[in-house]
Amino acid sequence: MSPRPEPITLYVDADACPVKAEIYKVAERHALHVHVVSNQPIAIPRDDRIHRVVVASGPDVADDWIAERVSRGDVVVTADIPLAARCVKAGADVIAPNGKAHTEATIGATLATRNLMDDLRSAGQITGGPKPFSPRDRSAFLSALDLAIVRLKRAGFTT
Repeated sequence: MSPRPEPITLYVDADACPVKAEIYKVAERHALHVHVVSNQPIAIPRDDRIHRVVVASGPDVADDWIAERVSRGDVVVTADIPLAARCVKAGADVIAPNGKAHTEATIGATLATRNLMDDLRSAGQITGGPKPFSPRDRSAFLSALDLAIVRLKRAGFTT
């Protein structure tokens, strides 16, 4: 008898995530477990598959909690590029709230750009910051999340 396939689990870096409602709907449709990780309590739907995880305050505590648990077959939603890099390295699918999927092929350049912009800001350069979140970003996120889940199901992961 072969081992039972691992279930797909969603991990949400939730403190500033603008697509939590969309994640909950997709998770319900696919019967997925979701870990909503934050430094402060965040309201979540009453659903046995959605788990609120409140970690201690401090830099990278939520990131560490997520990065220590993810593996192949998991999907991580985060706008945090260093966390995305850690999760990609662990084999997880990583999607930004704007729908950008981070992969082994793209995360190096994305991390380098993030570090360059951080250095420029530290040196006093005005870099403008991210563009406002738009309905197009929300739509792109939903498409990327659905694609990641379908791809994992085809690879043999379960819900």
